[in-house]
Amino acid sequence: MYPISAGAASIYVYVDSQGNRLITNAPRSAGGGYKLVKSYNADDNFGDPNRGGFTRKGLKARASEYDKLIVKKARQLGLEPALLKAIIHIESAFNPVALSPKGAKGLMQLMPATAARYGVTDRSNPEQSLDGGGRYMRDLLSMFKQDTRLALAAYNAGENAVTRYQGIPPYQETQNYVRLVIQMRDIYRKKMVGV
Repeated sequence: MYPISAGAASIYVYVDSQGNRLITNAPRSAGGGYKLVKSYNADDNFGDPNRGGFTRKGLKARASEYDKLIVKKARQLGLEPALLKAIIHIESAFNPVALSPKGAKGLMQLMPATAARYGVTDRSNPEQSLDGGGRYMRDLLSMFKQDTRLALAAYNAGENAVTRYQGIPPYQETQNYVRLVIQMRDIYRKKMVGV
């Protein structure tokens, strides 16, 4: 194993107004057109070469690591496996200990209140995160009459924002989120054929 030294930098993921991502080990000051969407601490071993780090190959390896669990939970909850996998891809890049600047944590990036609402006691536990996040997504789909785009917007911005705007809120982050999850869902639909 190649441990990360105590002095290793954190990784920051920023998005600009066009949805372009910037991944860096240097935090950016406010402004400049980029908004911080995720950060990963050096001590979470996400950059560990044995886990594939931030490479495309590493992401693919982490993604396939959870396929059986994703399919199992999706079937239990009556959800599409490709949708759950796409949410995880965009939310945490398949990092079970991912922590957002706003306090969301785990594969499904559950906030503490949402985790408590669904009985999740360890947001870093992949099975608990998938169960809580999956049940939340199922409830959002029900709330928004099976409209996947509105349910995804609510997953990102909260159901109150979607209700207030009577549609996808005019937040660039939420609009990008919905677009990216739908794109990934469509990709995973093709890759998960027969699942």
